Amino acid sequence: MIHISDLSWSKKIKHPAEFTKIGEKIEVVVLELDLENRRLSLGHKQLEENPWDVFETVFTIGSEHEGTITSINEKSGAIVNLPYGIDGFCPKGQLAKEDKSSVKVDDKLNFKVIEFSKEAKRIVLSHTRTWKTEEEKAKKEPAAKKVNQILEKTTLGDIDVLASLKEQMEKGE
Repeated sequence: MIHISDLSWSKKIKHPAEFTKIGEKIEVVVLELDLENRRLSLGHKQLEENPWDVFETVFTIGSEHEGTITSINEKSGAIVNLPYGIDGFCPKGQLAKEDKSSVKVDDKLNFKVIEFSKEAKRIVLSHTRTWKTEEEKAKKEPAAKKVNQILEKTTLGDIDVLASLKEQMEKGE
């Protein structure tokens, strides 16, 4: 028997009929031999190297890739077809377009990888982060300037105050 999870490395197969037909010959390898129960565990995907080893180097966190939206779930997000025929998931909150229009099935957009899990075979994407980063940097810049101004006001004279506070604490012990 071939378990459904041993048919393909990258496609999520819900039913074996999506992959093969009854009576069709496919190449397999023996994964496990259970003599006691007289069972063979077979696998088809094991004939190829695990592409997730390569995907790990291609879809690094922060990298950008063009993808096509293949389905949208109004509550959770969208499935995005990426290069190499792999699917990623873009949460609803990360689907916003710069022009505030809604995304649609078959839209080709750039996506940034925000999470990659080889073990779970999962890629989480963001379209919003491809265009919002420059805008966010501009907003954060004034906050960074305030912190720098506060640090500039700190002087070596403050060290004397801290030293006397330390002495008081040590005497109290």
